[in-house]
Amino acid sequence: MSDTQQPNHVFVLMGVSGSGKSAVASGVAHELGAAFLDGDFLHPRTNITKMAQGHALNDEDRQPWLQALNNAIFAMQRTNPISLLVCSALKKSYRDRLRDGNTNLSFLYMKGEFDLIESRLKARKGHFFKPQMLISQFETLEEPTRDEKDVHHIDIKPVLDEVIKNTLQLIEFTINNPEHISEVHQ
Repeated sequence: MSDTQQPNHVFVLMGVSGSGKSAVASGVAHELGAAFLDGDFLHPRTNITKMAQGHALNDEDRQPWLQALNNAIFAMQRTNPISLLVCSALKKSYRDRLRDGNTNLSFLYMKGEFDLIESRLKARKGHFFKPQMLISQFETLEEPTRDEKDVHHIDIKPVLDEVIKNTLQLIEFTINNPEHISEVHQ
């Protein structure tokens, strides 16, 4: 660990839309009294409009959003013992952008099969994400590999309460075993 690391930790709940990131983060935040930010709230208006029209975002669209998220992580680390950020972080380059300059950061990959997630998206009401965009998200997804030691997989097949419980256990393990936290990626 570097001398500049803070004791506070940010967990980024990542995965495709419909994988339960927000629901799990909300439940975990409630249980822990942790700070919680849905990264979608930091999308620029142009991104929200584009997604609402059924168009996928490209890497250029995401750059201002990723910078805003990186800054939010930096701020959250300095003010909250445990913070949760919901962000798709589908590509390794996006995760690297979030890691840049931020310490005590872990990713919780909400992992699920296409059919399960598609059925959940079809059941959603009032969300700007269109189910047909799920194919694009899975095509964009670069699943974390073992090289990304700060990424932990969470199986989303169980019922929500069990997924929240499993996530809480993983967060507790991570906080209590800081030697398992990887160094800041440059």
